[in-house]
Amino acid sequence: MTRAALLAAFVAFGVQAAPFADPFSPPKQMERAPAEGAANAPAASRLESVLIAPDRRIAVIDGRQYLEGERFADGRVLRISESEVVIRHPGRDEKLALFPQAGRRQYGSQGRTR
Repeated sequence: MTRAALLAAFVAFGVQAAPFADPFSPPKQMERAPAEGAANAPAASRLESVLIAPDRRIAVIDGRQYLEGERFADGRVLRISESEVVIRHPGRDEKLALFPQAGRRQYGSQGRTR
């Protein structure tokens, strides 16, 4: 087989290959659906990741990295912990949780025995 035919075969199969989803993007269930009447409201920020090292603390919020003390929107990143970030806005503090649904689980006695 000539090089040109081999190259043409690779190009033909490469063009028809299925695209793969980004393995690091959040699942579709975690993406926020806009609430009714919230079309003009600013989107809520989402804490995506936290890195805590002996010399620095980094939070990834909406795809951008922030250090403690850096400006964020109209406020500053006040504190970065293992599971949340506190942002101080004028007149209020905002907490962004890494796992916002973790504290909302309801445990009942249905079907559970000890």
